[in-house]
Amino acid sequence: MFERFTPGARDVVIGAQEQARALGAREITAEHLLLGILAGRDNPATLALHQLGIERDTVEQRTRGLGSADAQALEAIGVDLDAIRERVEASFGPGALDRTPRRRSRFPGRRSAGHIPFTSSAKGALEQALRQAIALNDKTIGAEHILLGLMAEESGLAARTLASLGADAAQVRAAVLRERGNAA
Repeated sequence: MFERFTPGARDVVIGAQEQARALGAREITAEHLLLGILAGRDNPATLALHQLGIERDTVEQRTRGLGSADAQALEAIGVDLDAIRERVEASFGPGALDRTPRRRSRFPGRRSAGHIPFTSSAKGALEQALRQAIALNDKTIGAEHILLGLMAEESGLAARTLASLGADAAQVRAAVLRERGNAA
């Protein structure tokens, strides 16, 4: 299947792998694929998400677990997250809270740059991407097909994250089709 991927789709998979590795994840999830799409520039999927007001930083925050509801709850009990971030960054440097500690390797001296497997949800999204390409009569699989594949699993975290940001499956599909029309 990967031989049918466009350079943009390959960039999404590479970006997902880099995101997983940076977060210390042992597997590439569907959410990593979504972040890989948002790391792109001039592909219909990235442009469609931007058209819908979806930005990488917002998605990254949502997929990491501390959403606006959590932030509001903490604020209600007197916890000022901005003040905490400022104090941590003053002590440990800018972006200190953005980094995930690296896990210790079971094999000291070996690099962890090897293969990271896909979760079943990520594999499912990639399989759905192939189905989306076939449904659109495309011979190749692009980043836009991966995005449509992610949205096909409406109960998945990637689709729920986009829905929580105001972009349901129908809106994403319409935006992708508009962008594909603009690219032609």
